[in-house]
Amino acid sequence: MAGLDTTHPAISDLRRAAKRRLPHFVFEYLDSATGDHEAGVKVNRQGYDALQFLPSVLHGHAKPDLRTTLLGFEFARPFGMAPVGMSGLIWPDAERLLAAEAQHLRIPYCLSTVATQVPERVGPVAGDMGWFQLYPPAKREVARDMLKRAKDSGFQAAIMTVDVPADSRRERQRRANLTIPPKITPAMVWSMLTHPRWSLGTLRTGRPSLKLAEDYAQGSGTADYMNHPGKAIRGYPDWDDLKAVREDWDGPLIVKGVLRPEDAARLKEEGVDAVWVSNHSARQFEGGPSALSTLAPIRAVVGPDYPLIFDSGIDGGLDIIRALNQGADFVFLGRAWHFALAGLGPEGVRHLNHILTEDLITNLAMLGAHNLLDVRGLTPFKKDLVPSRV
Repeated sequence: MAGLDTTHPAISDLRRAAKRRLPHFVFEYLDSATGDHEAGVKVNRQGYDALQFLPSVLHGHAKPDLRTTLLGFEFARPFGMAPVGMSGLIWPDAERLLAAEAQHLRIPYCLSTVATQVPERVGPVAGDMGWFQLYPPAKREVARDMLKRAKDSGFQAAIMTVDVPADSRRERQRRANLTIPPKITPAMVWSMLTHPRWSLGTLRTGRPSLKLAEDYAQGSGTADYMNHPGKAIRGYPDWDDLKAVREDWDGPLIVKGVLRPEDAARLKEEGVDAVWVSNHSARQFEGGPSALSTLAPIRAVVGPDYPLIFDSGIDGGLDIIRALNQGADFVFLGRAWHFALAGLGPEGVRHLNHILTEDLITNLAMLGAHNLLDVRGLTPFKKDLVPSRV
């Protein structure tokens, strides 16, 4: 990793590498949020930057153990790969490539309902590091069958995502003429021709599409009522749907997309095993607070021992420390892994793991923290502690 540490020392470098190798419409899909000004992205970043700590000295040499236990699983790091829809559009065969790297790195990989691969193709590659993310379909029998297929394919935990009650506008994607599935335009053809690695890889793997949803869009049995794959996943979940998923999945169940303390408290009462605090990295709603600012109030209502997971705009090891300090037990990144894969291939994924690991270790040392649990006890720096100058 020595060479990459000088050419690509940060996630921003991986983003630039991905932008060079991806067609314009693909990069816009990966990189964009919602809202004409994408203010939610800026608010997320401001939330991290506002949480500061005073470094602490004379704590001796320590190499912290970054292994983390969550929901009975042990992971090598306190971070994992979040579900990203149409991952195989971003880079050919991305789901299987990322799942393989997650298995090697011993961190969780989450497969989206709207992946370009079915659970049966990804589960054996992810092994015991695989989690399955469910957008609850309108028909319970479809959800039940999806969960069964995920379980039979070896996925260890289920994630019910609840913060997509409607399609967001994502203006940058619209300007790029991106639809799902893609409709080819002359501009797209030119962009593909000028990005041959992506194009040749896509020719080998086939046109990306919603493969799991397609299984319920035609044929027999539970599929009869469908006439378009998108309808297979367009449900509008409520509390009854949550109870149904809880009944149909006998492993750890996580609910993703929570920002309100009262919602988190009720989810705990309903038997959900972990709450995933997230604002979808501002891809769904532009007008909310930073996701980080909602963590501490949620931790306060669910208690000190209930598992909390977090994502939204993590940009390095220091941001992971900030999330852990505010109450998270584990964090996920989505875009960053795809920047790494698209920009540098599987080696880039391993390099991102290296970036996050080294950044965590360096910042823990600066703060006098010998392990991840020490982070929870850090007191954020407040400007009013500094005496004003006379």
